[in-house]
Amino acid sequence: MPGKIKPEEIVNKEVITKEGKKLGMLKDLVFEVKTGEIVQFILVSPTQYALSLNLEQTKNKELLVNWNSVMAITDFIVVNEEDIL
Repeated sequence: MPGKIKPEEIVNKEVITKEGKKLGMLKDLVFEVKTGEIVQFILVSPTQYALSLNLEQTKNKELLVNWNSVMAITDFIVVNEEDIL
């Protein structure tokens, strides 16, 4: 996982699993207030597959994905499906 990223570099990137299954788009990041650590990200425009995973949701019904599931940031955000729940 990269040590330093700028939010504007990853917002609106497509999120896929390491197996290539599309999940949706990264909308925003969720931080731990005390440490500033990224803990989750908000997934919008979810695919049917993403909806079937029963992920945690925001009060606006947007899906939340654990940040520790991110394996790589390239042209896509690649996540390990086993870690997103």
